[in-house]
Amino acid sequence: MRADLDLPAARLPDWQGRQALSAEDDYRLQSLVPTLDYIKEKGGKIILLGHRGRPEGKVVEELSLKPFEKVLEKWNVEVLENLRFNPGEEANDGGFAKELAAKADIYINEAFGASHRKHASIVALPLQFKSKSKNSVAAGLRFVREVENLSKVFENPKRPVVIIISGIKDDKLKYIEDFLKIADKILIGGRLPDYIHDASALRYNSKVLVASLIADKEDITIHFAEISEKEIAGAGTIIVSGPLGKFEEGGHRQGTERVLKAVANSSAFRVAGGGDTVSAISLLALGGKFDWISVGGGAMLEFLAKGTLPGIQALVQV
Repeated sequence: MRADLDLPAARLPDWQGRQALSAEDDYRLQSLVPTLDYIKEKGGKIILLGHRGRPEGKVVEELSLKPFEKVLEKWNVEVLENLRFNPGEEANDGGFAKELAAKADIYINEAFGASHRKHASIVALPLQFKSKSKNSVAAGLRFVREVENLSKVFENPKRPVVIIISGIKDDKLKYIEDFLKIADKILIGGRLPDYIHDASALRYNSKVLVASLIADKEDITIHFAEISEKEIAGAGTIIVSGPLGKFEEGGHRQGTERVLKAVANSSAFRVAGGGDTVSAISLLALGGKFDWISVGGGAMLEFLAKGTLPGIQALVQV
């Protein structure tokens, strides 16, 4: 079972002796539980695959996955060491995938958040299993729900569709062109406006609203927050990717708080994804107000833009 285990040690909960997870436990770990329970109930032995950090094909002890064996001992899992310790993982190496495939009878992908990457455990490995039997690969229970809920954004969505793209990673801007095909309005905040030059076509597109920022650029202006609230109030579907400012600091939280509360209180179909987005939603205690919170950040954007992922293609490929 390929899982998303890319967590810092400080965020690993102590599950020992517990029968259920609390709301405070990391949402990516919570997402594994239904599939872990299902496999255990069916009498299966679970071998868990995953990665942490960017060790670049070298063994880095602090990025070991061994702590997860204690964290997940309730399910009696065997956790293989960090896949990225082997350069074959990021190279999507068939030989490395073949070694992994020899360890089990069935492959399950429960790492939606990593399925936009063409890595061995996501692409080459399920193909190895399918070469033995077409019925030996499956998507995890959470993975299926991710696809079902995110597909609602581009399959007959309730309109208007408003997409809020924010944060600090400028690579998010590459999805704008695809999103223009499905969105009625795109709001761009966080640090992203800094990467959009004054002559950019985005600043002259009627579907796009580029945020104005406060002097230190750590938050959107009150004026843009007000504009966002008006767009959100009339939306039928809303997608949030990224906080609107440096929400960790009280003095720079206003934009994120106003926008997320507006989304939470709207009657739209509300979707959010990405680690920082989820952290902001949790800080503001708004988790229960969203219809779907994705375990993927980049994977969510990739799926919404392209309608599929390398990890999905590997599962469905004949």
